[in-house]
Amino acid sequence: MRKMRRRRKLSMTSLIDVIFLLLLFFMLTSTFTRFAEVELAAAGSGAAVSGETKPLFLQLGAEDLRLNGTVLTLEDLPAKLDETRGDIAEDAEPKPLIVALRGEVNSQRLTDLLVVLRGVSGYRAMVLGAS
Repeated sequence: MRKMRRRRKLSMTSLIDVIFLLLLFFMLTSTFTRFAEVELAAAGSGAAVSGETKPLFLQLGAEDLRLNGTVLTLEDLPAKLDETRGDIAEDAEPKPLIVALRGEVNSQRLTDLLVVLRGVSGYRAMVLGAS
């Protein structure tokens, strides 16, 4: 008669160690690319604005955009801002641009606006918090 062999239990410890080592290796060797980024700066104590510098007021709605009360699209905004800036020197202090959110503005709409504003020089955008 045959003798019954007892099966040895497999140890899972070495398998788990190998999995953790592989995980660690792939995490350390991966490169995390930035798909898109928008620079944001925290509000702080800024320099005082001179009395001659009037800020522009930009209202961002879910469907519309208003610059000092004039309805615009995101595509028309850079041209209108360049027109508003006028003949001020490039090295002059940036003009303040206050952005207020109206209604149900989602984060994608705000990001689209900030990307457009990043391409326009001479303005310092300040986004007002929700009230």
